[in-house]
Amino acid sequence: MQRLYFLSPNLDTTVNIAHELSDLGIAKHQVHVTGRDWQTLASRGVNNATLRQTSDVVHAAWRGLKLGVPLGCVLGIAVYFGLGAEFGPLGIAALIAGMTVFGGLFGIWTSTMIGVSVHDVKVDKFEQEIHDGAFLMMVDVPNDQEEMVYSIIHRHHPEVVIDKVSRGELKHHCGTGA
Repeated sequence: MQRLYFLSPNLDTTVNIAHELSDLGIAKHQVHVTGRDWQTLASRGVNNATLRQTSDVVHAAWRGLKLGVPLGCVLGIAVYFGLGAEFGPLGIAALIAGMTVFGGLFGIWTSTMIGVSVHDVKVDKFEQEIHDGAFLMMVDVPNDQEEMVYSIIHRHHPEVVIDKVSRGELKHHCGTGA
């Protein structure tokens, strides 16, 4: 799957694109839209984007897990050596396993608290346009349909900016929001 971003200038164009995508076989759950006037989207049959699509929360959770598990394990070993031989052989394993799980969960929790405040790279890029009334559509399309979707939408709506996250943008930004 590839995520394409369509910056649409107004609500009517956004709704038309959503219907065209549906006609192309793109499921409704694969299209999410964010904009200043988001309340009217649902009444027009378009999915609103959630924190999962507009922030770095998912990638932050993975980063928290990857950092929290090893740190929890190290903390478990440090607690064992700090408290001495008060634990039996099963107690040592349980202590280290428990601290590892705790570290992973704590890492996920703390990272997601930060991740919800970090915008997706494209939401950041088009923040001014969204503030001025445009809508940003996030469309997940199969890789083999990317060019077809791009060309049809561009042909029918030349005023729409179509973009996707580049490697350069990922290097200069914390998250992707996927």
